[in-house]
Amino acid sequence: MNISFVLVEPAVPENIGAAARAINTMGFNDLRLVNPADHLADEARWLAHGSVELLEQATIFQDFKSAIEDLDFVIGTTAKKRSSSHDYYSPESARQLINKKGHSISKIGIVFGREESGLKNEELLSCDIASSIPLRKSYPSINLAQSVMLYTYIFSSLELPLNKAELEENESIYKELKRNAKFILAKLNLREDSVLHNRILERIATASEDDTRLFLSFAKKFRRKFE
Repeated sequence: MNISFVLVEPAVPENIGAAARAINTMGFNDLRLVNPADHLADEARWLAHGSVELLEQATIFQDFKSAIEDLDFVIGTTAKKRSSSHDYYSPESARQLINKKGHSISKIGIVFGREESGLKNEELLSCDIASSIPLRKSYPSINLAQSVMLYTYIFSSLELPLNKAELEENESIYKELKRNAKFILAKLNLREDSVLHNRILERIATASEDDTRLFLSFAKKFRRKFE
């Protein structure tokens, strides 16, 4: 299973370097940066310590949408609970959910927001689920690089067999389900900014592999009625 780590507008080169080190040491190799500070600055290289190659190979994006466009399932991390999501998963609960989804997904993204303000509501809405690290104290919060280290450690134990032939020929089953669900919701005049629209997509995101296949079969039949 491929896991990408997306840092949205990180402003501190040291945080980018430390995050790259965490990602590399836990066995991952896809770092994506959205409008970052100088990720190749000396400060970033010093903190990367043995992971400079990952910094140099990081993919740079101009906007958030482009950074997650090819991903099947996106986990948005946040320190604060916001109105844009109803359910929040701890890193461990998120890993268990991913494990339950089995072959219905292949490319996962874990997204981290800005040091000062985190992800915007509209960015969190673009994610499939929201995840938050449970803290014993409300302040101080966990540093960006520390958060990345925690998620990389927990997700490093995620190992699922991959049906490569099926995934190369088709888009992920979950992504196809979500696309069909959005079509049906639009036909039912449920606006994308409505609470019910977002809540339905949130619940679809939690479906297991078997349920995803079942819902997709139903959604396709339902869609054909509209067409």
